[in-house]
Amino acid sequence: LLSFKMDKEDCMSQYRYCGPVKEFDNIINSKWEATTHAFTEAKARNNLVYRYKREHGKAADCKITLPGKMEMIG
Repeated sequence: LLSFKMDKEDCMSQYRYCGPVKEFDNIINSKWEATTHAFTEAKARNNLVYRYKREHGKAADCKITLPGKMEMIG
């Protein structure tokens, strides 16, 4: 019998975002690029919103949106 260990990341897809970032209704970054691993595009978008807030010192309750297109790359 063959056995192997599969990491959770092996089941996830990699997503790439390249586009604008909005804070409420204002574009605060016209072109931001980042990648993440997630099971769904919605979770990938949430991961990247969280990362943007953390990296740019935004409050957790600040409304950040990524209105551009998310691309699955793997």
